[in-house]
Amino acid sequence: MYIVVGGTGHVGSTVAQTLLDAGEAVTVVTRDREKAGAWQQRGAEVAVADVHDVASLREVFRRGKRAFILNPNADISSDTDREERETVRCLLEAIEGSGLEKVVAQSTLGAQPGKQCGDLNVLYDLEVGLRNQPIPASVIHAAYYYSNWDTMLEPVMKDGVLSTMLPAELKLPMVAPEDLGRVAARLLQAPIEQIGVYPVEGPERNSPNDVAAAFAAALGRAVRVDVIPRQSWEDAYRSLGFSDAAARSYARMTALTADGPEYPEDPIRGSISLQTYIGKLVAAHRDAS
Repeated sequence: MYIVVGGTGHVGSTVAQTLLDAGEAVTVVTRDREKAGAWQQRGAEVAVADVHDVASLREVFRRGKRAFILNPNADISSDTDREERETVRCLLEAIEGSGLEKVVAQSTLGAQPGKQCGDLNVLYDLEVGLRNQPIPASVIHAAYYYSNWDTMLEPVMKDGVLSTMLPAELKLPMVAPEDLGRVAARLLQAPIEQIGVYPVEGPERNSPNDVAAAFAAALGRAVRVDVIPRQSWEDAYRSLGFSDAAARSYARMTALTADGPEYPEDPIRGSISLQTYIGKLVAAHRDAS
């Protein structure tokens, strides 16, 4: 039995479906009872549990031998760093004494020690916690999700403008969540001894200019990039509903990304291109309209 935390999200759903397609037994962990039926129809078991309920989550882990874990994003109106560090603590406590033989965890490229830099610090803490416990663990260093651009679809369709805090020409490692899920499923099925850190990117690195071009091709209209000045980042995050603490943290994380850290030279590369992802995003929107 494989346990998949966050099985109803972008990455976790692909992990679960890939394992089911391979004939494996899967338990999907979700907080949303309404999504349970769809997974049961696909052949998965479903455990409705909150990651902050350590005792309940540990009991779910005891049903299986291997687990995929990720740290869900906190509500942006909260102090996201504080909330997400608490979630990391709960996840690590829940796997303690669970009897699991292997864990695969999702982290991020650029994970590093420190405070008030969002996922870069919080997921580093998750990695440290996994290294300091006895269950063998593999860690995925995920590139920037293509799905981070999903919220731009409506404004791009309306005004032909792609707003971003990143330099328009900055080439970044980006990746489809589906590719991350497939890599995670392979690592879960790999021998227990196969552990380590695995950076995962898409077929090539892309810039905001490339994202605008992908939207333009899919929509059949011109799309320009509007770069938000650095001094306005915190205000921009607040205007989206971020708390003061979350706005500061996300602005610092964005600055580290924009300043171009070193990235691995030989990552695992997924097969889904940015153009393919954006094309499907636009097509799905049109089908739903």
